[in-house]
Amino acid sequence: MNAVNPIRAASVQFEHAAGDKAANFAKIEAFARDAAERGVKLLAFPECCITGYWFLRKLSARALHELAEPVPDGPSTKQLLGLAQRHGMTIGAGLVESDGDRLYNTYVVAMPDGQHRRHRKIQAFESEHISSGDQFTVFDTPDGVRVGVLICYDNNIVENVRITALAGAQVLLAPHQTGGCDSKSPHGMKPIDRALWDNRAADPEAIRAAFTGPNGRGWLMRWLPARAHDNGLFVLFANGVGVDDNEIRTGGAMILDPYGRIVAETNEPADALVVADLDLSLIPQSTGRRWLRARRPDLYGPLTVPTGEELDTRAVRFGGAQPGS
Repeated sequence: MNAVNPIRAASVQFEHAAGDKAANFAKIEAFARDAAERGVKLLAFPECCITGYWFLRKLSARALHELAEPVPDGPSTKQLLGLAQRHGMTIGAGLVESDGDRLYNTYVVAMPDGQHRRHRKIQAFESEHISSGDQFTVFDTPDGVRVGVLICYDNNIVENVRITALAGAQVLLAPHQTGGCDSKSPHGMKPIDRALWDNRAADPEAIRAAFTGPNGRGWLMRWLPARAHDNGLFVLFANGVGVDDNEIRTGGAMILDPYGRIVAETNEPADALVVADLDLSLIPQSTGRRWLRARRPDLYGPLTVPTGEELDTRAVRFGGAQPGS
């Protein structure tokens, strides 16, 4: 199937309510209506935006199972599929998935023809009870666009994005809950003062400065454009904004083109949606795609040889260092 070109896409940032799936889905529905009115065909929401995110680390296995849902038979996936069919668009949103005894940080992509795909976070670290996925997710939408999904820390590992590009992805959905993290790295992100968020109406410039500084957008700019540029794909960066348990997420929803250029973004300290038309004809001759064609796979055997220093991301997290920061 030939892709519609250009295709109109959108990325969302919003402040979720921990554990309140009904309230969170109400926001998803409102944004989907707005996007549909603007002709959007591909819409990305943040990681775990249906269930809530950072409070997950405090929940017992039993509480997590009570919050989680099966995919595709759970109510949230069914609602998302109904929304996709109603508006004629492909929509991605995140939740905690249950599959028998296992739990996953999962991103569900619902398509208007009734199909769905799910990506289980490969580099999961939110809870010792949440397992990491073991598959990459690349598929074609009904509009003929080849889409990949990587969740938050998945995108920090360069091999993950490269494999997704090699599988033909033209657009990468990159749902996050980041910014304002309490990094153990001396030059990583640091928390955003809660008072800046609470006082955002009276002093919006102070919170914008914090969000666009080294603990928010500044950190993203160290690496995110390179993922788009080096692999020759569009990136839809969707993120939380505002209070997320004891941290403040920095929003910054944006869309990047295959040259790593930002074609749409927001720095508003509020729920927001950004929209852009993705010119897929940029991809074949982009720098990143030319680099992919110049690869020498015969030399890359060492990439698959363990060094002995690899750690499960849950071990990193519960050992005191937060990944991705």
